[in-house]
Amino acid sequence: MKPVEILAMIEEAAGTRMFEDRRDKAFKTMAKKEMKVQEITELLKDEIEPKLEKLRTEKRAFLDFQQTQNDLERLTRVVVAHDYVKNQEKLRQSANDLDLKKQRAKDLEQSAIRLKNEISHLEDDIKRVKAQREKELRKGGKAQALEEQVKKHSHELIRLTTVMELKRSSMAEEVERKTTSQKTVSELELLLKEKTKVFEKLQTQFDKAKQDLEKQSADAETKEELLQTLQTGVASREGQESGYQGQLQDARNRASTAATEQEQAKLKITHLEKRIKEEEPRANKAKEQNAGLLGDLDGLRARAKKLEADLQRLGFEAGKEDDMYKEESTLQQAIRKLREQADSMKRKVANIDFNYADPTPGFDRSKVKGLVAQLFTLDKDHTNAGTALEICAGGRLYNVVVDTEVTGTELLQNGKLKKRVTIIPLNKIAAFKASAEKIGAAQKIAPGKVDLALSLVGYDDEVSTAMEYVFGNTLICADAETAKRVTFDPAVRMKSITLEGDSYDPSGTLSGGSSPNSSGVLVTLQKYNEIAKELNGKEEALAELQSNMSREKKKLDQARKIKQELDLKSHEIKLTEEQISGNSSSSIIQEVENMKHNIVQLKSDLAEAKKRQEEAAKDVKCIEKEIKDFNNNKDGKLVELQASLDALRKALSQKSASVKVLQKELQGARLDSEQVGGDLSAAQEHLQESEQTLKAYEEEIAKLLSEQSQIKVRMLPSAIELEN
Repeated sequence: MKPVEILAMIEEAAGTRMFEDRRDKAFKTMAKKEMKVQEITELLKDEIEPKLEKLRTEKRAFLDFQQTQNDLERLTRVVVAHDYVKNQEKLRQSANDLDLKKQRAKDLEQSAIRLKNEISHLEDDIKRVKAQREKELRKGGKAQALEEQVKKHSHELIRLTTVMELKRSSMAEEVERKTTSQKTVSELELLLKEKTKVFEKLQTQFDKAKQDLEKQSADAETKEELLQTLQTGVASREGQESGYQGQLQDARNRASTAATEQEQAKLKITHLEKRIKEEEPRANKAKEQNAGLLGDLDGLRARAKKLEADLQRLGFEAGKEDDMYKEESTLQQAIRKLREQADSMKRKVANIDFNYADPTPGFDRSKVKGLVAQLFTLDKDHTNAGTALEICAGGRLYNVVVDTEVTGTELLQNGKLKKRVTIIPLNKIAAFKASAEKIGAAQKIAPGKVDLALSLVGYDDEVSTAMEYVFGNTLICADAETAKRVTFDPAVRMKSITLEGDSYDPSGTLSGGSSPNSSGVLVTLQKYNEIAKELNGKEEALAELQSNMSREKKKLDQARKIKQELDLKSHEIKLTEEQISGNSSSSIIQEVENMKHNIVQLKSDLAEAKKRQEEAAKDVKCIEKEIKDFNNNKDGKLVELQASLDALRKALSQKSASVKVLQKELQGARLDSEQVGGDLSAAQEHLQESEQTLKAYEEEIAKLLSEQSQIKVRMLPSAIELEN
């Protein structure tokens, strides 16, 4: 047998051949499985993981959407509730106003009945007096003179009576308004108290929650540092003892410090009580001597506090009046300067002076838009085209634009125009604008050198028809060569004007040469329009400021008077305090009061230090116990600390979310409180105005009554003589 065959037989007998065959088969199977694993891994990486990531993203987006939708529903309910409450208040106010109006109508009906009765009585008196006058006329002229005098006094009395009735009627209405204002003020004060109470409650809750959050954050940080120190054996902060030993030393230091503070506070209290016992008899005697001055000082302080409250209620701001006067002076100076500039510009362009009288009573002047020259603007980038645009517009630059032909007819017939004008009614004018094809063809011939005149000016949409009528069919070209090519091109055939003012017409006519007499008027006119616009803005601002000053004048006068009285009281308080402090016995009173105050503060500090000492002692015991547990079971304690830290972090996250919710509620409550406070201030101002108006009515009625009594006294002798 050959050696190879012998080897094969030996391997077959030993079983190694079967092992090698199986091994080779296992390698092939493993290779196939490896390929399948790679395919599955690529499938996971290329298809499944992107889909999973996409699904996670969609899930997050859906959760955000769901949260937003919940917030939207909640806010919608809040808005609906707010609108419901406001509408209820409006309904209640409208019902009150309706009742007042019904009562007013009833009073007027009763007054009408009473006046009718008086008129009937007066007619009877007139008949009687006429009969008596005819009788006296037969006797002589003296009775006629007396009758004229009595008649004159009677008319004056009737006038005064009528004026008084009107004043009383207005006064009754003002009383009703005052009652309504008082009721509103009372309701708003109650509402403000409720809102303030809610705000203070939320503020307390927020402060407490914030303190708890800060405490939990500090605890979490301490536990995290402790866990890191115990795990690594290195302190997390440089220069700090590691782990439990550092905490234990800190707790012992706190306990020692608190004990020292207690001892110091006790010594100070004992010393101060001894001094009070010695000085109090002298202080009591000094109080008896200074009782009058102290009482006066308390009264002055109370009065000053009341005046400060009055100033705050009026909304007094120091320097506000001076600022308003300064602003008024600044605006007046600016207006004066702008008017001078406008007048100077106006003289250069005299043709824009267009004035007219109202053709009919109550005429709406917005129907007359103005001159064409005042209805468009020329951008600063296109000022070089001013001359060309003037040539393009020609006489149309001074045409008057109106809304309809009816307005134009009214202006011509009844507007009292001082010169001849051409009117452009927007609803009738036949405007023509060059087609986009022609403009495109022209710009293709000379790119960047041709523009439609209409595209170089700015204007409002309501006058677009008039602008198209004036500028819509003319091209503005950069030079004569461009204008010549564009004008006579078969695809364009439009009138063109160069920047120098030369005109090219497709019919063949050319015009140009020297600059026109009106050259530059358009640029000047644009400057005038800008100045006029700025002037109108300044005048409106001045009118609004003066209106505010007139409204605020009464309040400012009253506030100034209260401020003067407050300054006087402050000076009196200062003098009284100096008088008391200059007295040798007053220093003893102040010293005793200070010592008593210090004792109260020291007792509070003592209780606080005792509390801190007890807490520190508890911390020492707790830390010693934890050290013992850690030494006995290190791994278990680390796991426990990690679990405690995780729970604390979770609680901290929940607490932070609740603090944010409280903060939002607090902001909402603050806004509600501020809004109610503003409404209350406005209602108080209305109430104060009603009180001042009522006072003025009372003074006027008293004056009228005095005048009426004087007239009656003057009329009585004449009436007696006439009857005799």
